[in-house]
Amino acid sequence: MSHYRNFTLLAASLLGLVLNTASAWAEPRSVIDDSGRQVELPDQVERIAETWFAHQELLMTLGAGPRIVATVNNPQTRPWMFKVQPLPDGTALTHGDAFNVESLLAARVDVVFTATAGERNALAYEQAGIPTLRMNFTDLPSLQRSLVTIAQVLGTPEARQRAEAYNAYLDEKLHEVHTLTDPLTDAQRPRVLHIASLNPLRVDGSGTLIDDWIKVAGGRNAATGLNGNQQPVSGEQLLAWQPDVIILAANAGALDSAPDAALFKHLPAVTQGRLLRNPDGVFPWDRYGTEAALQIQWAARQLHPERFSHVNMIERTIDFYRRFFDYPLKPEDAQRILDGLPPAS
Repeated sequence: MSHYRNFTLLAASLLGLVLNTASAWAEPRSVIDDSGRQVELPDQVERIAETWFAHQELLMTLGAGPRIVATVNNPQTRPWMFKVQPLPDGTALTHGDAFNVESLLAARVDVVFTATAGERNALAYEQAGIPTLRMNFTDLPSLQRSLVTIAQVLGTPEARQRAEAYNAYLDEKLHEVHTLTDPLTDAQRPRVLHIASLNPLRVDGSGTLIDDWIKVAGGRNAATGLNGNQQPVSGEQLLAWQPDVIILAANAGALDSAPDAALFKHLPAVTQGRLLRNPDGVFPWDRYGTEAALQIQWAARQLHPERFSHVNMIERTIDFYRRFFDYPLKPEDAQRILDGLPPAS
């Protein structure tokens, strides 16, 4: 718990500085992005290009969705995202992970957000004179820190207030979950395997946001000795790990048609009926978005139903979408999100 208590104090201090120092928004403006680079910003950030799939949800949480004029997301792959926050006509879309520099200049973008992994593309944007912010977070505290940075980039009272509200909400839910999971012994913490893809077989190891929420929710990451996101493994490795619970990403594919389907039948998670499909909303809850705050609640409810019987995920999903996306989610829509399904046609 000290990990999160200490960060809460740091986040409050940082956000307080942003909220209370008017000169932070005067010319010239600059911020330190998640890679540690100082980025000079225009007076106002009205037109945004988004080139990290997960990051768009953070902008939506801060009320900046309408400012996006170019994005790597699209309605086919992220239907809930575009249902909750339809983008204006003329928004530039791409099916890759980068934009042609000329198209961004033509769209008159004020800033570009990239993932820190996209260094080559980031350099191209910078050489064209476009302020470019490299963003990254690998656990829940760094998600909160990144949200504060984005609020500073946006430079509006609304963005700052939303960052404060979200971080307070996440702290509240972390406290709730930790109160019930901290007393658990190692033997009471199931071995949880998170599968990002069945064909090819890829799982998530340590040093990831996935590893963080598994631990918060009262589990142990079954992928011992593995580091990083979406790492390729063999079916035989899964047999060695013997997971008690398997959580499939919503788009991981069908178990019956997986190349290693025969091996799965021998895993404790399958024989004991603890094979779960992860919720998928504006962004997959299990990956790198603000719905990670819902993920820790859902995962805790799944791993320890007797301790979290009071948690009604339909009600909490509706409340979250109202608070942070200004969207009136219906109960039947919340259920579809929890089932990892797209909006009803």
